[in-house]
This record gives sequence, structure tokens and C-alpha cells, in this order.
Amino acid sequence: MKVGFLGPKATFTEMAVKNIFQGYDLEPYRTIPESMDALVAKKVDLAVVPVENALEGSVNITLDYLTHVVQIPIVGEITLPIKQHLMVHPANKETWREAGVVYSHSHAIAQCHKFLHTHFSGVPIESVTSTAAAAKLVMEQPELKSAAIANELAAKEYGLAIVQKNIHDFDYNHTSFFVLSEQNLDFESISGSSHYKTTLMVTLPSDQAGALHQVLSAFAWRKLNMSKIESRPMKTGIGNYFFIIDIEMKLDEVLIPGAIAELEALGCGVKVLGSYPSIIVELD
Repeated sequence: MKVGFLGPKATFTEMAVKNIFQGYDLEPYRTIPESMDALVAKKVDLAVVPVENALEGSVNITLDYLTHVVQIPIVGEITLPIKQHLMVHPANKETWREAGVVYSHSHAIAQCHKFLHTHFSGVPIESVTSTAAAAKLVMEQPELKSAAIANELAAKEYGLAIVQKNIHDFDYNHTSFFVLSEQNLDFESISGSSHYKTTLMVTLPSDQAGALHQVLSAFAWRKLNMSKIESRPMKTGIGNYFFIIDIEMKLDEVLIPGAIAELEALGCGVKVLGSYPSIIVELD
């Protein structure tokens, strides 16, 4: 079995993969869409992609690509604690405060806003495709006295020196990753988790007053706990949105199908994106 993930080596996505899929072949890809495209092309059996961060919210490229471009079931979810560190080339360890540029992924940059504002006000902060890509850039150009925000795995992989640890703004910093596959993967036995979620994509009928209230009521009176409801643009015009809804239970034969039937009777479009085990990884 081969797992595709957002690379290069030593990203947070790889950390999530290695904690669950031990002994699998790992294949890094440059971007999140490339990871999903590899799965569609059957170059890998699974793809693991970031979907939401506790501080910065949803990873929009993942949701949009999953709903607009590819049709791949969600078969699992991994939630990983995120610890962001500032690292530099060892040659610049003593002069890290003089860094002329800081690289990282856009989400990591946003997670460390207070630190960057305090220590690097006026210094260019450049977004790259991943935190590991940032670490790789710093390793390759010591003469620039650049810095990266990334994890400990990246520091080890690219030989960088961590000069400031845990620089994220808030202590509870977790990221969730979707496990995607077109195969019937038994993620429950792999992960050991029996906690399930079901994710739906719901489009509302046009120009119908109270439609969203009716949607929510279909879940509420059945006592289905919605842990998330998020709107995303349909990309067909201003004001046209669909909703991503997470329900805290496994797809059953009565309650969720009944809610879906009620929504369809109201004129909504409903698609089940996945019903899957969800696990929180505990790191040392």
C-alpha cells in the first residue's frame, strides 16, 4: 500500500501519516491537489491531506478540490497536535534575530502572528507550499540568513537549528487531516478508533426563505449532533453557496438517511462525502 501526502519530507502531514500508517510506502507530493490527483490516477492507494486547523479554520483548497474537482470518499480523519518552531541554518544560529526573511506555509504564518510581529516586524514573511518546503529553502541558502517556521521533524531532516520553540499564538493548536481512498479501507482497525463522523455536502434550493433553518431542523429533531457547518462558494455566481456538515455519528440505516430524505424533499441536493473513524494522535 502506498500513501500520498503533502511534501516534501517532514511536513506535519507526514507526521500524521507516520503515526498511523506504519510500514506503508510513503510518496510526498508538492501540493495538496497533486496528492489527490495521484490517488485518482492510481499512483497511490491513499492520500492524506490537511483539512482544518484549530486556530486558522478550514484548509479551503482541500475542501474545494474535494467537492469541485475530484470525487474521492473520505475514509478516515487524523487529528494531530501542532507545535511550530523557528529554525535557521546552523551557521546563523547566533544571529537568528538578523534574519532577512521568514518562510513558512500560510497557515503556520498566521498561527505565529504575535511572535512574528514581536521579533520580525518589518521583515518579509513569505508563504511557501509547506512548512517542510520552508525548512528546505533555509537549508539551501545559508547566505541569506533566512528562517523557517516548521516542526522538529523538519529541523532534523534538513539539519537546521531550532532557536525558538513553540512560537504559535495559542497552546491548543491541532490540525485535522482527511484520509482519502477509493478502496474499502478499514481505517477503524488501522487506527484503533471507534469514534465516527459523517460528512455531508448540502446545496440549498434557490430563493427559498428559511431553507437553512429547515436544514438544521431536520438534524435537530432527530437529535443528530452537528459538530461543524461551513459554507463554501459554489463558484457559479455571487451569493451561491453549499454547506459542509459534520455529524458526530456513523452513517446508520434510519436517522441520517431519514434526514437526507427530508432535505431532498425540501429541494436540497445532498451528497455523502464520507462516514469514517476519527482519531486524535497523542504526541510525546
